[in-house]
Amino acid sequence: MKTLFPQILYLLGHRTTLTVLFIINFLGTIYGYIWYAPQLSRTEPQFLIFVPDSPTASLFFCLAIAGWLLGTNFKLMEALALITLVKYGIWAVVMNILTLMEIGSIGFAGWMLIVSHFMMAVEGILYIFKYRFTFLHLAIGAVWTLHNDVIDYVYGQMPTYSSLYKYADHIGYFTFWLSIACILISYYSYKKGDYLQKIK
Repeated sequence: MKTLFPQILYLLGHRTTLTVLFIINFLGTIYGYIWYAPQLSRTEPQFLIFVPDSPTASLFFCLAIAGWLLGTNFKLMEALALITLVKYGIWAVVMNILTLMEIGSIGFAGWMLIVSHFMMAVEGILYIFKYRFTFLHLAIGAVWTLHNDVIDYVYGQMPTYSSLYKYADHIGYFTFWLSIACILISYYSYKKGDYLQKIK
């Protein structure tokens, strides 16, 4: 296992892997913004940037990957990507499973969303070894994430799941603590990176 782990890290960090991952996330980002188009069309301008959660998370990751391909670290993008990929990846999986429990079926699109969002969370965690963000970047990512929760559940801009609307208060509570958990994951990543820098 000790000899396999470096090989896995090498494969994940290889330019070919990163390029393929960039293309997949870029296409997913475009699809995500298209998916949000009906909600965006009726959203007030001041809220527009906070509505398309998942595609914005994958956009952050695209920018982080672009940095790695260029031989640098776009540290703020890395912090935002880690927090939001894991958060919205898990969130969408849970919401689609709850929808399945509520109405009995979610169709192909629902299952596709479960798989794709689960992979969002996985890729966010998989690349912890490449993140180099500082505590300041982490703090900005935390503020962005918690502010987004306020916009969603105080100002009513949450993603549209009509069958779950009656549970909005409970979903908001769950989302808040999911945000906290993801911020703690990013803090672990920061401490890990800080430690590695000190022992070099």
